[in-house]
Amino acid sequence: MPPGKKGRRVFVLVWGQPAAPEVMVARKDEESGQFVIAESGKPILRYVYKTLEPGELLAAVRPGSRKYARARSNYIHPLHGPDGEILTKDWAEDHPHHRGVYWAWPETIYRGEVGDLHALQRVFARPTGKIRLTQGSVYAQIEAENQWLWEDREPIVHESATIRAHASGRRGRCIDLKFVFTALQDGVTIARRGTDKYGGLNIRLSTTTRQELVLHNDPVQQIPRRGWADFVATFGERSDPTGILVLQRQSNPNYPGDWIKYPEIQWFQPTFPAAGSRHALKKGSPLVLQYRLWIRRGEVASEECYVDQWRAYQQFGGL
Repeated sequence: MPPGKKGRRVFVLVWGQPAAPEVMVARKDEESGQFVIAESGKPILRYVYKTLEPGELLAAVRPGSRKYARARSNYIHPLHGPDGEILTKDWAEDHPHHRGVYWAWPETIYRGEVGDLHALQRVFARPTGKIRLTQGSVYAQIEAENQWLWEDREPIVHESATIRAHASGRRGRCIDLKFVFTALQDGVTIARRGTDKYGGLNIRLSTTTRQELVLHNDPVQQIPRRGWADFVATFGERSDPTGILVLQRQSNPNYPGDWIKYPEIQWFQPTFPAAGSRHALKKGSPLVLQYRLWIRRGEVASEECYVDQWRAYQQFGGL
């Protein structure tokens, strides 16, 4: 345009070229009422937000365990592998309260009385109905609100859960998790079973034909102190292994949590709080916990690979 001349902005509309569809999609499944994340139509995970009753599944549960087969919500199942294989298990006959990937504590204490959010006794996480979905070319995300109800009636904790699934890459897929817990009443405390066993982010996987489990936390004196857990197994009818790496974010209180494993039932976790302690949830002072799952094809990785994944999460991950 010649100097001194006023120009006009020209907008060109191109007909016949529809916008590219969103690759990463988060949506409500109308048939089940639950929320799913998919990539180009391929399932990644389902978030169970609508409360599920055991129904006819109760008949398959061992009689001595049926008291744990309670209505539940607020967990991930199924979680899918790179080729659509189902990685998680729900309504297990031996432990019917195990429910895919879930965040819960076996010692949930309210004003001196003990409930069990993990085994679904006296206290339950229930949906508020407030949920937000985000989708695009890079990731899809579910943000959901729940309340912990004492005796399924009295709200004692507000919970916000964020689940973000990234688009798959050459080395697999990352799924980031963030949980924010805020007390609504005084006198709420959470702890691991016996304060030194399981409690926190729980992962119950489906039956495998072979498995390897790598657990690692650097020595206490090492800075930075790195840690990871990698479950590598053959799921279902597949012949090739799938790996599920779990990382904890350094900003988590008591980082890094202990790793607990029960390989005979395909179950492992990073724990919270520290062994021998209880964590008091307080009004106006939320507890924030964050984790990453790295899901990919392949065998146990090298230490260099695990360090790279840990470093990438600490530097560029988090929600």
